[in-house]
Amino acid sequence: MILETVIIVIYTIAILLIFMYALAQLNLLYNYLSSKKTDKTCETFDLSNPDEVPLVTIQLPVYNEMYVMERLLDNIALLDYPSDKLEIQVLDDSTDETIETTRRHIKALKSKGLDIKHITRTDRTGFKAGALKEGLKVAKGEFIAIFDADFLPKKNWLKSTIPYFKDEQIGVVQTRWGHINRNYSILTKIQAFALDAHFTLEQVGRNSKGHFINFNGTAGVWRKTCIIDAGNWEGDTLTEDLDLSYRAQLKKWKFKYLENVETPAELPVVISAARSQQFRWNKGGAENFRKMLWRVIKSKNISAKTKIHGLLHLLNSTMFLSIFIVAVLSIPMLYIKNEYAHLRFYFYFMSFFVMSTIIFFVCYWFMYKQIYGGGFKKFFGYIAMFFTFFSIAMGFSLHNSIAVIEGHIGKRSEFVRTPKFNISTIKDSWKGNKYLRKKLSLNVIVEGLLMLYFAFGLYSAFVVGDQGGDFGLFPFHLMLFLGFGYVFFKSISSKM
Repeated sequence: MILETVIIVIYTIAILLIFMYALAQLNLLYNYLSSKKTDKTCETFDLSNPDEVPLVTIQLPVYNEMYVMERLLDNIALLDYPSDKLEIQVLDDSTDETIETTRRHIKALKSKGLDIKHITRTDRTGFKAGALKEGLKVAKGEFIAIFDADFLPKKNWLKSTIPYFKDEQIGVVQTRWGHINRNYSILTKIQAFALDAHFTLEQVGRNSKGHFINFNGTAGVWRKTCIIDAGNWEGDTLTEDLDLSYRAQLKKWKFKYLENVETPAELPVVISAARSQQFRWNKGGAENFRKMLWRVIKSKNISAKTKIHGLLHLLNSTMFLSIFIVAVLSIPMLYIKNEYAHLRFYFYFMSFFVMSTIIFFVCYWFMYKQIYGGGFKKFFGYIAMFFTFFSIAMGFSLHNSIAVIEGHIGKRSEFVRTPKFNISTIKDSWKGNKYLRKKLSLNVIVEGLLMLYFAFGLYSAFVVGDQGGDFGLFPFHLMLFLGFGYVFFKSISSKM
């Protein structure tokens, strides 16, 4: 009974953590809906008055971006802002032939009157954070706009963001990500679904009540003095954006999130690229939890509610570990349930936590409706997307749990940037991308074994108990089987 007790305790803790996270999401939904009823106006710069137009530096941190570099530079050159008030820094850490093609392209843009500089490093210390910090040393701008290589800001982007810095307490203005290839595949659709939830429900829900949000690494603007005051960029985590965001807000800088300003970008179309991005984000989140935990708890500048939301925000990625634990232990729990009759009340009580899924379902519906519109037809489409998203997200849970564990125990790893493809339609092909890794990870093999493990869970539903089976966990095991199966077969096929 000792083993059974250990399984029950660990399973219960993981279930409770997921339920706590679901309640936090429900509170964010309430905040989100409340924010729609308030008309908040604030003082802004009048950019039609030349005396009020501040100097802006755009930083473009890039590394071996053969497929999107030309598109990025041409797009940035179209931004509508007074040329004498705009500086562009291409922070180029590239080690391949793109460094020369980029140099030629920058020379051509400079000949047209653009103030654009090509800044290179031979030592990639700090990776992206190091490049941003290096550029900041010589940046002329009072405000620093940052774009990753796959982002395509609209022509009026600066005029839609810079005016908010009239409020001298605002240190960051962050915009919502759009997705130019949202409908390319199931993989891009579920990535868009997850990001849309973050950029509507979470960012608005936190920002509207003054809770901590994060600069998302790109498609936002920093006040230069805010970066310096917060301690500048640091490369000791894989999510330098989250790190600096928390350090700035602990110093009482305000962040402004603009849901109505969309910045289009390209989603990874190959599962190996999505995996590397997910690993970096989830490990970085755990690293920042270690780094910021006591700073948040001990801060006297923020309320108890903001501290709770902040800690849950930093623990976002750890939810994958809780989900993975619940998934793996759910099959032993099925047998325990049918072996020990005196635990029946416990299992009745634990079934209440199906409420977590219902809460997520309700919260994400409001996000989906905001982007796609309402109605019965849209709702049925949402149901299919929600369960597809949940299945594949659970299929990533092993991969992301490893990232989270590494982050929590302090294991250091290199910043692996996400390969870009310059793909927006289904006709475009990613085959032959020189930056894709061909080596198959051991994790993929384990994911294949987990697919078989959850197939056993489906079989178990028919054979446990004396009443002709127990199908309470059958839908859960079916989603796990499909999710791990999708991730396994997609990962195998992408290496062929």
